[in-house]
Amino acid sequence: MGMKINAELPLPADLKAEYPLPDEIVRIKEKRDREIRDIFTGRSDKFVVIVGPCSADNEDSVCEYVNRLAEVNEKVSDRLMIIPRIYTNKPRTTGEGYKGMLHQPEPDQEPDLLAGIIAIRRLHTRAIRESSLTAADEMLYPENRSYLDDILSYEAVGARSVENQQHRLTASSMDIPVGMKNPTSGDFSVMLNSVKAAQSSHRFIYRGMDVTTEGNDLAHVILRGGVDKYGTCIPNYHYEDMVRLLEMYQERDLENPAAIIDANHSNSNKQFREQIRIVSEVLHSRRYNPELRNLVKGVMIESYLVEGCQKIDENRVYGKSITDPCLGWEDTERLIYKIAEEC
Repeated sequence: MGMKINAELPLPADLKAEYPLPDEIVRIKEKRDREIRDIFTGRSDKFVVIVGPCSADNEDSVCEYVNRLAEVNEKVSDRLMIIPRIYTNKPRTTGEGYKGMLHQPEPDQEPDLLAGIIAIRRLHTRAIRESSLTAADEMLYPENRSYLDDILSYEAVGARSVENQQHRLTASSMDIPVGMKNPTSGDFSVMLNSVKAAQSSHRFIYRGMDVTTEGNDLAHVILRGGVDKYGTCIPNYHYEDMVRLLEMYQERDLENPAAIIDANHSNSNKQFREQIRIVSEVLHSRRYNPELRNLVKGVMIESYLVEGCQKIDENRVYGKSITDPCLGWEDTERLIYKIAEEC
């Protein structure tokens, strides 16, 4: 056989029993989930800012970052809903490279999936306990989300996963917002089909069980740009792109039309400082067109303590990305305050 079993992992229920959530964290999440739901259903006009590292690679630096966000949040919480990006799974285009804390709790050591699932649950729990901010993560592996489904307040399905049936059906079981990114081709129809699937009820096999889901009325789209057949990045955050998205939403029978604009990835061609300009343009488009103001609920920004990115070696800089380049803290703080003023 071409597959070797390294270890049998605990059931999600067993891991949760071993690492339970304190009652205080449960109450924090319930309150934040209600506030976030109100934004995506149109009851609240707060603007969502999903912000944080490309990948969460170190518990201490991630928690320091989130604690800084919490301090900023105290000043802007009347206008913004800040959701930290704590992405513990990292998709790799070729399958090579660092795959996130789930795989490697220590980036320079061999993969250890058991230690990884414990590490990511501990990281998310600590971040909430210290900051009172519940976070977003990517649903890279549908069956693994059960280890964190009592912790997260937002999940994203990536550009390479959005056409996958298991991702779509699993998203239909969630009671929190799930953002379906446009595929790497940039195709809006594929993305909206994924939203339709996630908002519908399904019966399928999940973790060895025959399950039925209710459908997720908070499933929505994330625009992250695309790539043409020549490998050239094609952004889709411009005014015309959002108007086209609005028209396509209006042609479909979908609940709670909503969009998050990812300011990095193919929208910025990974030129991380472009995120500042892109966010500014998105805010301008919302101010110009009231319908877009209702549609575009927020932005997604890649940011860490230190700007840029670095290789995984013995000279790593604390709080600097080891995957895609990110904005540094000073620029991030200024950008969040600007968003609060202009949204």
